[in-house]
Amino acid sequence: MTKQYTARIGLLTAVSAMAMGVAFVAGPAVAADPGPVPTIKVDAKKAALGKRLFFDPRLSGDAELSCSSCHDPEKGFTDGEALSSAYAGSNGFRNVPTLINTAHKAAWFHDGRVGTNLNDITRESITETYNMNMDMRLMQERIKQDPIYVKMFKDAGYGEPSNGSVRKAIPEYIKTLISRGSPYDAGKMSKDAKAGFELFKGKAGCISCHSGDRFTDDKPHKLGVPDNANIWAEPERHITFVTFAKFQGIENYMNLRQDPGAYIRYHDEKLMPMGAFMTPTLRELKQTAPYMHNGTMATLADVVAFYNAGGGDAADKDPALKPLNLSDKEQKQLVAFLEALSGDVLNGKDFVPEEIDTEYPVIENWLKAKN
Repeated sequence: MTKQYTARIGLLTAVSAMAMGVAFVAGPAVAADPGPVPTIKVDAKKAALGKRLFFDPRLSGDAELSCSSCHDPEKGFTDGEALSSAYAGSNGFRNVPTLINTAHKAAWFHDGRVGTNLNDITRESITETYNMNMDMRLMQERIKQDPIYVKMFKDAGYGEPSNGSVRKAIPEYIKTLISRGSPYDAGKMSKDAKAGFELFKGKAGCISCHSGDRFTDDKPHKLGVPDNANIWAEPERHITFVTFAKFQGIENYMNLRQDPGAYIRYHDEKLMPMGAFMTPTLRELKQTAPYMHNGTMATLADVVAFYNAGGGDAADKDPALKPLNLSDKEQKQLVAFLEALSGDVLNGKDFVPEEIDTEYPVIENWLKAKN
C-alpha cells in the first residue's frame, strides 16, 4: 500500500465520519515506511569539477591513486575487497564503505571520528599518509599545470585552482551519489522481499538500528563481529593499523589485537567499548560485498545468519542483540528484502545527473582505461 493511498483512505474515513455526525478520537500516528533517499541540490559546474578530481590519480603523492581507486563506481563505490588497499608500502585494515548517500551521513568512517564536514573528510582522505599521502601544496601546483582544470575552476566560480577549492568541489560531486531505482523505492518488491520487510520491522527487529531513509541510525554499536586476523598477520596491514592507533592516542598500541572502533572518540570503555562501529547503511548492498567493518562476511546470508544467532560472543556486545529464531525461509526472505534496497546500477554513470556532465567525459574515459 503506497503512502499516498494510505493518506487518501484516512481522509475519506474522517470525512465520512463527520458526515454521519460520528465523533471519534484519533489513534496513534502510524510511522511511514522509510525512503526514498532525498536528492541534494548541487552546483552543476562545481560537481563536474569534483567528478574530474575524484577520478584523477594526480591527487595522490605518487600519482598512482585516485579517490576512485578505493571507491570504484562499478562496485557500488567500494573496492570489492575484504580489507582495503592503501598507499604504496602499506595496506588498509578496514573494509571500504560505499560513498553512495554519504552526503547525508551524521558521522564518517567506520568509527565515526569525523562529523558532517565533507571538506574535512576530503582533506583527511587526500593527505593521510596511508591513504593518498598528498602534500596539498604539491597537489595545487599539479592542478595549475593542467589547462582543463584552470578553465573548470574558473567556470565553477573558484577562480585560480586552490587546495580549498578542491576540498569543496569533490564533496559537491559526492552529493550527486544518491540511491535511485531500487525495487523497494519503486514499489516493485517480490513476494519474498515484502515478507522480509515485515520481518525487518517486526520479528527480526532490524529497524531499531537500521532506520530512516538510508536504513541506519548513524550510531556506533558493538556486535561482536569476529576480528579479521589478516590485519595482524600481514605486515603492511599491521603497519597501517599501528600507525593509526598511535595517531589516535591508543595506549599500548603495539600490542593491540583488536580494532578499537568508536572507542577512539571517548578513550573510556565505560562510555564506548572497544570494537563498536557505526551502523552501516543497507542501501546498495548487492554491489558492496563483502560486509562488516572488516569484510569478514562474504554474503548477505552470512550477515543475516550472524544476527539470527544473536551476534558475536563478545561479553560486552550491545544488549539489544538477541537470537532471532528465524527459520531458514524467513532468513531468505530477509535477504530478499535487503537485496531489494539496491538499484540495478552497473557503474557510476547511472548515479551522475546528466546536467553535471561536461565536454570532459571523465567517467567514460576512466572506464575505458580500466578495461
